[in-house]
Amino acid sequence: MTVKDNIVVQSIGFKQYLPVGRLAVAIEFLSQWGIDEIAILDISATAEKRGPNFKLIAQAAKKCFTPLAVGGGIRDIADMRKLNQLGAEKIIINNLALSQGEIIKKAAEIFGSQFIVVSIDAKKVGGTYEVFSDGGQKPIGLEVGVFARKVEQLGAGEIFLNSIDQDGSKKGFDLRLIDAVVSKVTVPVIACGGAGEPDHFREAIIKTKASAIAAGNFFHFTEHSPIVLKSFLKSTRVPVRLETYAQYNDATFDRSGRLQKRPEQYLNTLRFTYLPEEII
Repeated sequence: MTVKDNIVVQSIGFKQYLPVGRLAVAIEFLSQWGIDEIAILDISATAEKRGPNFKLIAQAAKKCFTPLAVGGGIRDIADMRKLNQLGAEKIIINNLALSQGEIIKKAAEIFGSQFIVVSIDAKKVGGTYEVFSDGGQKPIGLEVGVFARKVEQLGAGEIFLNSIDQDGSKKGFDLRLIDAVVSKVTVPVIACGGAGEPDHFREAIIKTKASAIAAGNFFHFTEHSPIVLKSFLKSTRVPVRLETYAQYNDATFDRSGRLQKRPEQYLNTLRFTYLPEEII
């Protein structure tokens, strides 16, 4: 969930932002439709030189029934503790990790390394991938794999990897970028940026060693739900957890990942099938 001016937005290349809607509403939808984890990234906070919007996070956490990670504007241990008290299982830091790397070690000692996620915004420069700061606007002259290894050594328990080049492109994930980071660290890497169709998720899962795949625009601006995406992945033999009543077993999907119409006999039978209210 990319948040700008307290509104969820669609991000394109870290430069263009189109409004989606209220954070709490978007979280409630995804929580009810089988998402595994939600990450909130407030991109306005650091730019405006302010701390996290605790009120907004508190409202969002009440609607969230999955693990929640929160980033944006985190300045110190006190901010981390407050976010944890509001319901964040993890905090995500970016500029803070670049400017005050030692705080990663201190935070890991207090909360545990699993609580600390370092977000890395990377872009291809020449033949390598470099880390960018300030919302992906400023190159810092550091190769992405080198920085990833450094934050792991300091105590980061997870890396959230954003591709600036692929952000909002709908052209697929940058597999070479993912490999450039995964090959240098042992902690989980979450890859983000570029999802445009379900097969992009499958490709990133089977062709890289990323621990998880993240997306925002894909769910906001298409008809896809997490359940349908997981069902598609399951149909292609990708191991994925699918624990909802709606699993679309034996369903078929078109190229865009949309469900194709089932036979009339099946639909008629389904009309009279009782399913108790589901609690996800």
